[in-house]
Amino acid sequence: MSTISSPRLAEGALTDAASRVDACLGELFAAEAHRWRSVDPSMARLIEDLSAFVLSGGKRLRPAFVHWGFVAAGGDDNDEAPLRVAAATELLHSFALLHDDVMDGSLRRRGQLSYHVRAAELHRTSRWQGESRRFGEGLAVLLGDLAFVYADRMLDNHYDAVRPVWDEMRIELTMGQYLDVAGAARGDRDVERARLIALYKSGRYSVERPLHLGAALTGRLPELEPHLRGFGAPIGEAFQLRDDLLGALGDEAVTGKPVGDDLREGKPTLLLAYADALATLQQRPYVERVGQRDMSDDDIREIQDILVRCGAVDAVEQAITDRVHAARAALDAAPLADPARAVLSDLADLLAWRDS
Repeated sequence: MSTISSPRLAEGALTDAASRVDACLGELFAAEAHRWRSVDPSMARLIEDLSAFVLSGGKRLRPAFVHWGFVAAGGDDNDEAPLRVAAATELLHSFALLHDDVMDGSLRRRGQLSYHVRAAELHRTSRWQGESRRFGEGLAVLLGDLAFVYADRMLDNHYDAVRPVWDEMRIELTMGQYLDVAGAARGDRDVERARLIALYKSGRYSVERPLHLGAALTGRLPELEPHLRGFGAPIGEAFQLRDDLLGALGDEAVTGKPVGDDLREGKPTLLLAYADALATLQQRPYVERVGQRDMSDDDIREIQDILVRCGAVDAVEQAITDRVHAARAALDAAPLADPARAVLSDLADLLAWRDS
């Protein structure tokens, strides 16, 4: 990748990451579709579905952080070494999204029907045997599993260098998802637990661990890990906190996901924890309705209004600002290569203040 010198370094970094990684993944999907089509034409359908899902959108944040973690550790900006590792993180992310949509019963993803919903509709319209919902969810789980396996395969000759980070990242992602699912079922409203979920559900595998993967490819991870964590952990948490705000209050036309679903599911977010602590006696009955899937759109709008009026939204915005400041201080003090420092700083802004 060539050094980016535009005023919007983050946008350039993401565009570059997307084009390189998508080309790499496109080659994988084309080869695998050809291989399985020769066995049975119907088997290529799963590869084609995975290709369409992975390449249909997404910001390519994790691949960008792999690359710039590599450059920050002294790697050559034009070196292709991080490419397949970067592509592996995008496949891992796709695995997480596919399974997450099934676990949450999400109807939409990236502005279109979720994969399990479309697969169920195919089953219905084809008048196949069995239950359409189970077919759709089963196919989505299989598609996610396939992405998970291909992610490992993309690491190929870099596996030994990145294995400790890669394995820990996958475990952390799973444990974060567990905390999220169990917390919603229990109706958790604890501030510290919400912060833990934000860190493990998305924060670490979105920013910190991809940076570690890039640095591991240079052999300098033991030296730089504390510095990369000082930047990556708070920015990853800020990223998830922004995601929580967008999930509760964002514009569906921009985010591509139904707004308010997190409130119907009772997601144990910092936003909800703050609302539980700050709501007045008059507001509390509405806050306590969060987690009831039969809430009407009017109910959701009332709760959204209360989240603003009780101060919960402002509290989360302040938490995001605090984490960005902490990350900037860590970045300023870190012994990282200058070309990467500016890009990471701009990426921090993009993640924290985005609208989708």
